[in-house]
Amino acid sequence: MKRVLITGGAGYIGNVLVELLLDKGYHVLVLDSLLFNQTELIRFSNNQNFEFIYGDVTNEDLLYKYTQWADIIIPLAAYVGAPICNNNYIMAKAVNQDHVVNISRTAGSRKVIYPNTNSGYGISSSDEICTEETPLHPISHYGKTKTAAEEVILANDQVSLRLATNFGISPRMRMDLLVNDFVYRAVTERSIVLFESHFKRNYIHVKDVAATFLFAIENYDRMRGRAFNLGLSNANLNKLELCEKIKYYIPELIIIESPIGKDPDKRDYIVSNERLEKLGWKPEYSLDNGITELKRAYEIIKNTRKRFGNV
Repeated sequence: MKRVLITGGAGYIGNVLVELLLDKGYHVLVLDSLLFNQTELIRFSNNQNFEFIYGDVTNEDLLYKYTQWADIIIPLAAYVGAPICNNNYIMAKAVNQDHVVNISRTAGSRKVIYPNTNSGYGISSSDEICTEETPLHPISHYGKTKTAAEEVILANDQVSLRLATNFGISPRMRMDLLVNDFVYRAVTERSIVLFESHFKRNYIHVKDVAATFLFAIENYDRMRGRAFNLGLSNANLNKLELCEKIKYYIPELIIIESPIGKDPDKRDYIVSNERLEKLGWKPEYSLDNGITELKRAYEIIKNTRKRFGNV
């Protein structure tokens, strides 16, 4: 039985990924400091193939111990997004960059699959299509730490997935992600105020992200040493187009454009996912699937927003 170490496995992606890997027969160990007091992983406590270690990935001795235990390592632990990284500048580097570098350099022949962010493309012309050969120009501290970690991953012949903006339901929910946030506002307030409404970005369902980690495990030798954009090729949309799609399902939605506000990562780009698709990868969930899923879910959790974020 293959052993998988997931750092930060109690988070938004981790909760979905742990369940998938356990269902596929992997032995999964999660190393997490439970920064946001997450308890959702307790549902796996009766599974003998699941282990949880309460610990900090900045503890190099602890990290090394479990790196050597594993056959496969997925370093999800991160301070995700510009706001939380700016508020925790030193720790963001230690977690987003240093812990990944430590794993990469001590992994040996183990499979390492790293989640980067495609916000590292920074400002690109909306007419330009970003491929994995497009130079990364991260703007925020978040983007810079994640990109620096990827450089080491690729230099050590490991795999990097450049994730589009995630959406969809996870047991450890995040309502601050763009699609999740917009649908919440549509359901609860019936209005959305947009800044930089013409800025484009790419999207991907959290379940497809988890499935792609499994795909990378199973196709590791074909993917090693390279980065792969991970998003929906039919979902390179600007914010206004996204809102109009949401409005199709929630017709009462009022969309207001505002000249005030800006994205600290300056995300405005079209992303090609062709490299991954050529390997036979296909997403299962569309943006429409995600919007309707979120609409149903928010009728349950719409009064508990403060519980579901990372800031």
